[in-house]
Amino acid sequence: MTPAHEIAHPQPSFGEFFSAFARIGVLSFGGPAAQISLMHRICVDEKRWIRDDRFLHALNYCMLLPGPEAQQLATYIGWLMFGVRGGIIAGLLFVLPGLLVILGLSAAYALFQQTDWLTGLFFGLKAGVLAIVVQAVIRLASRALKTRFHRIIALLAFVALFFLSLPFPLVVLSAGLAGLAMIRLKGDAPTANADTDAPAPRVNLLRSVAALVFWILVWQAPLLILMALGSPEGLAAPFAFFSKMALVTFGGAYAVLAYVAQVVVEQYQWLQPGEMLDGLALAETTPGPLVLVLSFVGFMAAYRDAGGLDPVVAGLLGGLLTAWATFVPSFIWIFAGAPYIERLRGNRWLSAALSAITAAVVGVIFNLTLWFGLHVLFKRVETVSPLPGLDISWPDWASIDLLSLAIFIVAAVLLFRFRLGVEKLLALSAATGMMLFMARLV
Repeated sequence: MTPAHEIAHPQPSFGEFFSAFARIGVLSFGGPAAQISLMHRICVDEKRWIRDDRFLHALNYCMLLPGPEAQQLATYIGWLMFGVRGGIIAGLLFVLPGLLVILGLSAAYALFQQTDWLTGLFFGLKAGVLAIVVQAVIRLASRALKTRFHRIIALLAFVALFFLSLPFPLVVLSAGLAGLAMIRLKGDAPTANADTDAPAPRVNLLRSVAALVFWILVWQAPLLILMALGSPEGLAAPFAFFSKMALVTFGGAYAVLAYVAQVVVEQYQWLQPGEMLDGLALAETTPGPLVLVLSFVGFMAAYRDAGGLDPVVAGLLGGLLTAWATFVPSFIWIFAGAPYIERLRGNRWLSAALSAITAAVVGVIFNLTLWFGLHVLFKRVETVSPLPGLDISWPDWASIDLLSLAIFIVAAVLLFRFRLGVEKLLALSAATGMMLFMARLV
């Protein structure tokens, strides 16, 4: 099923679509804010394949789901354009480049324990990515916050996350309820999307349930095969553990990584203390979702419990199985839920709730941007609590990194003033970081 009426311009060829999402997958550095920004830039601004309101509608739904929202958004856009095959291709292309890199880096780490050169690469990339994220926040805010009510929602969402550290799902759901309350108080409906008179995709409950069961079986098939073959514990145990994690990872990677780090070090002893931080550093230097760090954990677990296999081969299998357990559920949420979300998009109550969630998402992304910016531009950032229940990320102003600040300023000028392309900007930032590392300045 391909809802072709969602395309703003004539539908591209499948080759053009494939090429664009391969580009997104290779360039998706910097976490969800940067990745969502990149997709918006390419799919909405450059290619004009979907309209801005359709992009935000999809993003709102993905923000409510467990798992990496950026990968789910890629899958949703692919589904809108080419149905299930488009969703699979877009979701895979978003993950595969980073997965291949993290597996290679994990093997190098296991064999040599030397990854110092990544410091320079990531130093430059972070500053360049920060400029891209800032541009995206400005664009998104200008398009999504058109009323005073929505600006207030965005501000409250930012305060709730940055200052109060409230759970992410609670913030998003509260915004949706506020949108419903507002339409009830006003007694009228918000302006409908321009395309709500287009025919909605057809859905069949029985077929949807059958598809859901099929995809769940696909998701858990590796575990059944591993159990039947009596495979090493280093393969089966991580797959089972990360399958459970995939169902509860609301609020992005950082919301679950602290728990995962504790469990895999203290309970399962797959990693040594400190190695989770090394894996996180590796994942931050790769494109794709930050939860790719879990593939590092799966690699190390299988590498150390190879069960007769070559350790590197076992590690690669462990990393791949972990990625399967982590990312396949994202396809399930989109293919099972998107048709119903599309069918309901003309409903005035849903439109009111989602428009408020859109505003909250602006606050969410601004929170991510500020957090990211503090950690890029300052060497030391602490959490302070001036009042009970009030937690604030506060930088040590004396620790400002002038080199990182300089790269960020140059990148911002090249992006805003000279409209330098994303590929060239990231390549230039990475090269600058490597030169500074070779000069022993970072």
